[in-house]
Amino acid sequence: MSNDSRFTRRHFMRFCATTAVLAAGADPGAFAESDARLRRYERVKLVDERDRPITAATLKVGENYLFYYPYVATPCFLLNLGKATTAASLQTEDGQVYQWNGGVGPHRSVVAFSAICAHKMSHPAREVSFINYRHQPATFVDAHDNTAQRGQVIYCCSEKSVYDPVNGARVLGGPAKQPLTAIVLEQDKDGALHAIGTVGGEMYDKFFERFSSRLSLEFRTNDIRKLVTGAATVKPLVAYCRNQILC
Repeated sequence: MSNDSRFTRRHFMRFCATTAVLAAGADPGAFAESDARLRRYERVKLVDERDRPITAATLKVGENYLFYYPYVATPCFLLNLGKATTAASLQTEDGQVYQWNGGVGPHRSVVAFSAICAHKMSHPAREVSFINYRHQPATFVDAHDNTAQRGQVIYCCSEKSVYDPVNGARVLGGPAKQPLTAIVLEQDKDGALHAIGTVGGEMYDKFFERFSSRLSLEFRTNDIRKLVTGAATVKPLVAYCRNQILC
């Protein structure tokens, strides 16, 4: 499918949604491009390297898993936190309030977030990753400039931003001004996991502008904005990235 046809399809769908909102007398701004609420992309099945469906039971608690969504060059973390999550009301840097509905799976412990740091967009690359999930306790400086120690955090060692995946990737410390973009997951009747969209503040346009040359080389494509369709392969971060920086 060409870029033009994808563009037309997505904007046609947004036009239809806006028309429905107008008919109901609601605010058409709810479907604006910058809206922090649910943005639907392609519904994509998560699979392992042998094309077997990923379920909550197949994910090891505490393991860093990586997949690409909603674009072929935008990395995401998939995590089984091993504990229940609850919904959270969060806010983007520009003040948009949105709702994160928690994880999926039998214990609502499976979550997914963009692996692009909300500060300077550090992200996993094949050679090195400065951002990763830390299941075991890690030490950091919290939002009140106090030394804190806790596990189950996403830690970016580039600038020391720390996020809480149990609570929608809320910022716990460091210079980041908003949570990580959340990837919205669905579980079908057989337990297979699907990514369906995002919620929260997106940084994809800035990400592509800043890293376009390197991404094109790494992914061997000029179409780094191509949407993922059908299925996305999930693999442990250690199987993708040669070096993980821990701090």
